[in-house]
Amino acid sequence: MNGDYSIIVFEIIVLVFSAVAHEYMHGWAAYQLGDNTAKDAGRLTINPLAHLEWFGSFFLPLMMVISGLPFIFGWAKPVPYNPYNLRDRRYGDAKVALAGPLTNLVLAIVFGLCLRFLPFFNMTFSTLLSIIVYINLVLMFFNLVPIPPLDGSKILATFLPAEMRARYLGSERMGFLLIILFIILAGGLIIPTVNFLFRLIVGV
Repeated sequence: MNGDYSIIVFEIIVLVFSAVAHEYMHGWAAYQLGDNTAKDAGRLTINPLAHLEWFGSFFLPLMMVISGLPFIFGWAKPVPYNPYNLRDRRYGDAKVALAGPLTNLVLAIVFGLCLRFLPFFNMTFSTLLSIIVYINLVLMFFNLVPIPPLDGSKILATFLPAEMRARYLGSERMGFLLIILFIILAGGLIIPTVNFLFRLIVGV
């Protein structure tokens, strides 16, 4: 039982730090494109205290674990940025949005390749590495779902006509409810894709 609790705590810790890395890279990408908003707000940091919020970083992941779902998902506070400050006015939003999921993919690949090609890890350490890989893949895929305010919506909106884009992103006020509904009703659809990519990276 103690081992089960240790795994749950480790999963939440991994989720928190992966979400922090995700948000930090949004701010870093915006900064590289000319926007200082995140830096001025004190969000261009890897300090978790600057990024966490109680529901998405703690409560929701804990409830998903208690509910016995085969994955956990959560988020940190979105890093602010001003799209009008970006040097790339056409694709800047998409670049900033994509930076977060790409960070999770890179983390998954790095830890997955360690697990695949460094065979001296014992079973416990291998399990912990597997959790890091899996959670980062889940974060990547969920954030690419095109429901405002998830990153996928900002990427998709970049390629929509201006009027349609404004109406689409304006539905963000319903986004929280839609995200919860998606997790409940369709979240399982993403697991086969995550499992495939996990096996592809880890080689099992």
